[in-house]
Amino acid sequence: FFCDLWNHFSTSAALQTEDWSLNLEICDIINETDDGPKDAVKALKKRIVGNKNFREVMLALTVLETCVKNCGHRFHVYICSLEFVEGVLVRAILPKNNPPMILHDRVLSLIQAWADAFRNNPSLSGVVNVYEDLRRRGLEFPMTDLDSLSPIHTPNRVSTAPESSVCVLYTLTPTLGSYAAARPWKPIHEAPAAQF
Repeated sequence: FFCDLWNHFSTSAALQTEDWSLNLEICDIINETDDGPKDAVKALKKRIVGNKNFREVMLALTVLETCVKNCGHRFHVYICSLEFVEGVLVRAILPKNNPPMILHDRVLSLIQAWADAFRNNPSLSGVVNVYEDLRRRGLEFPMTDLDSLSPIHTPNRVSTAPESSVCVLYTLTPTLGSYAAARPWKPIHEAPAAQF
């Protein structure tokens, strides 16, 4: 099911904007299935590596960013691995692929944001190592105010919430217009969990 959803999903070049409901459905599948993280990484790699349709790559990066912000540690381990960061993200922006500057900057911004967010987690150090290596080699990262970015913390999923707990609803800030930095989730409404 996951592969069918992914193949039909939100990186089609025919899309005018991101399909946020489908992106979040992908996050749910990743979180709720044993093979979700592994299958998602395979699908992302297929959409990004060697794809000359840079609009599809940009949409795939939006799905990736959404998943990083909404999926747990099992997914983060795959995405932050040296194999994924170097073999998929860095490979996508190699000069031989002639990526547009907007794609180049978006990939570097994601690597930089994740290196900062996961710096203190030894199991996610691959992205930190790649970031530090790229900086040592003299690669310039886009100007990003890391303090202004939303933190990458995945809320714990709870099947039943006590009546006294509060549920915070979030909305995604659309990112097709600007790729210079990772986009935060913004709380738009607080309501008691019992109302849902």
